[in-house]
Amino acid sequence: MTEKALTLYTSPLTAPQADKLKSILTRAEWTFTPKPYTLFYAQKNKLTLAVYEKGPKIVVQGKGTEEFVQFTLEPEVLGEAKLGYEQVHHPERFNPHFGIDESGKGDFFGPLVIAGVYVDAGIAQRFMDLGVQDSKNIKSDKKIRDLATAIRNTPGAVNKVIRIGPAKYNELVAKFGNLNRLLAWGHAAVIEELLALRPDCPRALSDQFARPQLIERALMEKGRGIILEQRTKAESDPAVAAASILARETFIDWMDKTGHRYGKAFLRGASAQVKKMAADLVAVHGPEVLREIAKTHFKTASEIAPETYPPKPDFPGLF
Repeated sequence: MTEKALTLYTSPLTAPQADKLKSILTRAEWTFTPKPYTLFYAQKNKLTLAVYEKGPKIVVQGKGTEEFVQFTLEPEVLGEAKLGYEQVHHPERFNPHFGIDESGKGDFFGPLVIAGVYVDAGIAQRFMDLGVQDSKNIKSDKKIRDLATAIRNTPGAVNKVIRIGPAKYNELVAKFGNLNRLLAWGHAAVIEELLALRPDCPRALSDQFARPQLIERALMEKGRGIILEQRTKAESDPAVAAASILARETFIDWMDKTGHRYGKAFLRGASAQVKKMAADLVAVHGPEVLREIAKTHFKTASEIAPETYPPKPDFPGLF
């Protein structure tokens, strides 16, 4: 049992588990509402539940989350008790290590931000008590900022955030010729900075984006002895999840501040609406403005201003 009532929970589901859960909620008279990208979305009292198509996965939010997970979801759907037994099921998450993650990689506007956080057993448990998890599961900017503040205020949880603004990002992508090499350089830089603060840390974990050798080659003297791990869905680790939140906070702060300067609420992602907003900005400020506010190797830039940003051949790691 956690010290603080859990108000946010996520877990993968199988398709049969999702069907079974829907039947349970229907019998319990939950209210269903259609929502984009979900198999179903349901609400009862102050508790909401979304099962997303991608995965599928479940996100439970609100008052009563902990009770629902322990007394309904785990015994009737998942078939195992995991909540409160994380150290038994995943002891590696509580051993001392750095977690590294980034934000902004898939967004046309804005910087690339890479962050790292150190955890040990006590810090990892504290993060879990706070509800720290993959920032992609958190839709509220206020919640991101509140959690980021709590992470920074957690004793011992040293952290480092590197923000690569669009102008510098565009310069570095041209220099490295590959986004994965730029990411490896950024991850290595964060690890080096963290090792200056915690030289005894034995391991670093990040989400898998390329061969681990890319990061290993980018590490300097301090980082040559650390064990590097990359794996898919690394954000389930509390250190990586905390890093994702710090990175996201820095990204949204840049988006808000810079968007205000241009009189726009900068959109995230790389949708048709993003392309239209970028075209409007180019019409007012000229095509060079994209170098200062956007990632110009995205096809969006060449589609808007092909003379300034001619289409490039596809390279691994580029969008």
